[in-house]
Amino acid sequence: MLKPLDPLLHSELRLAVVSILIGVESADFVYLKQRTGATSGNLSVQIDKLCKAGYIDVEKGFVGRKPRTLCKITDVGRTAFKGYVEALKDYISM
Repeated sequence: MLKPLDPLLHSELRLAVVSILIGVESADFVYLKQRTGATSGNLSVQIDKLCKAGYIDVEKGFVGRKPRTLCKITDVGRTAFKGYVEALKDYISM
């Protein structure tokens, strides 16, 4: 029987955000927006969903007078990503 795919990570944009965050210590909103090509509104909604699920931590602050949103993957997010990749491998190896 195939492992179920995590529906939270099965979204293209959420998967892209988590994939980026796996490889870095942290990333700010502007960097994630540039890398994913997402609109600000869509990216904001998807980051919120990942944060509420505990997959990422979000720190909001300011650099000078400019707002800054910094995202970092959590241990829960790393585990979920690893499980998602393992499940995909099962599908591919069929």
